[in-house]
Amino acid sequence: MYSSVRTRLTVWYICVLALVLVAFSVGVYVMLKRSLYAQLDYDLKNTVESTSASFVRTLASGKDPGQAATEELNDHIGPDQSAAIFDSDGRPIAENPDLAGGRAKLPDLGARQDSIYLYNLNDGSGRRVVFRRFTSNTAVFFIVVSQPLDEVLDTLRNIRLILLLGTGAGLVLAGLGGSFLARRSMRPVARMTEQARRMSAENLEQRLPVTNARDELGNLVATFNELLGRIDDSLSQQRRFMADASHELRTPVSVMRTAIGVTLDHEREVEEYRDALMIMDDQVRRLTRVVTDMFTLARADAEKRPLIRGEFRLDLLVEECARAAEVLGSRKGVRITTELKQTPYRGDEGLLRQLVLNLLDNAIKHTPATGEVNVALRTHDSEHQIVVSDTGSGIPPEAQPHIFERFYRADKARSRSHSSEFGSGAGLGLSIAQWIASQHGGRVSLIKSDEQGSVFVANLPVN
Repeated sequence: MYSSVRTRLTVWYICVLALVLVAFSVGVYVMLKRSLYAQLDYDLKNTVESTSASFVRTLASGKDPGQAATEELNDHIGPDQSAAIFDSDGRPIAENPDLAGGRAKLPDLGARQDSIYLYNLNDGSGRRVVFRRFTSNTAVFFIVVSQPLDEVLDTLRNIRLILLLGTGAGLVLAGLGGSFLARRSMRPVARMTEQARRMSAENLEQRLPVTNARDELGNLVATFNELLGRIDDSLSQQRRFMADASHELRTPVSVMRTAIGVTLDHEREVEEYRDALMIMDDQVRRLTRVVTDMFTLARADAEKRPLIRGEFRLDLLVEECARAAEVLGSRKGVRITTELKQTPYRGDEGLLRQLVLNLLDNAIKHTPATGEVNVALRTHDSEHQIVVSDTGSGIPPEAQPHIFERFYRADKARSRSHSSEFGSGAGLGLSIAQWIASQHGGRVSLIKSDEQGSVFVANLPVN
């Protein structure tokens, strides 16, 4: 109904304030009404008590009841009140009508006792009546005093008018003030909207200004800026990913096209054709591995690769991976050693096999001939640790913070020349290993890397 947040805030503010003012006005009116009626009853009762007490004293002095009653009524009854004193048979012995000629009447209250009764007349006159039975020297008398409610009703009418006008004026002022405050409060949001509308993928480095970091809008702006930062980082990473992927895919294609062009340039011997095919086969293997790794990471980013958990022996899995890695290591003269102990585990066996193979492939690629790669399986506290160490030359300190980034290689030429059936040499192996570990609630870390070699540890939670 209301498209503007400012309008909705103003309407809600007026509605809440209206409820508060109405509740306050009703409460004030009820309390004043009770107070006015209580004061009227108090005055009437005091009048009756003082008049009857004075009448009894006057009778005790020997005066005639009629004369005494007339004197007391003249002394105690106000001009706006009507009063009368009756004998035990209900005959008036003295009365004092009000200025309008109203007379007090003896009510029919049934059993009349020595007590005070307060009631309203139901004859349309709008009067409050007090009645009392009292005795003097065994003689029974009745006194009735009445007073019109006009003054009380006029006061209540004025109070209702004041409260009504005050509530209406208060709501009007509140609406104007609420609209002003809402407009002023939403002004930063309007500026944020305008600046955000001008943003695009080309200028995501811009940030919204934070007017007051301690209020709700400041927190919103800060959160939005953090979101922009994450989006900017994601887009930057995506751009780098696309650029690196294009380079990695373009290189083997270029090599194959060159090999094909050179081979078809003129007639060659069978061995030359075989060499060309071997070059293309190597490049196709590399291209296939790059595409497979990219597909794995794409599914990981889209969270469309569910874990297929099952029960298996983690030590047997690591042992199988070590035997497979011995084939690659033997080509370089790198020895593979293991330190394993029986370890049952529940997880995705296929993904964990890829994790171990990627770590072993990375270690073998960076270990020189006659070097050694060791893989150990340990259990420490609440984690299983797959420790892969090598005797290579280590990773440069400036490269260590980036080794888990996609397509990152500390030595691109060397990495490309050492691609294998386990890894493409494209700098995706460690990224994939890190993702697999995180899917199992763990992590892969570089523990040590210097001139004596590197040590990678995959921590997997015990289950």
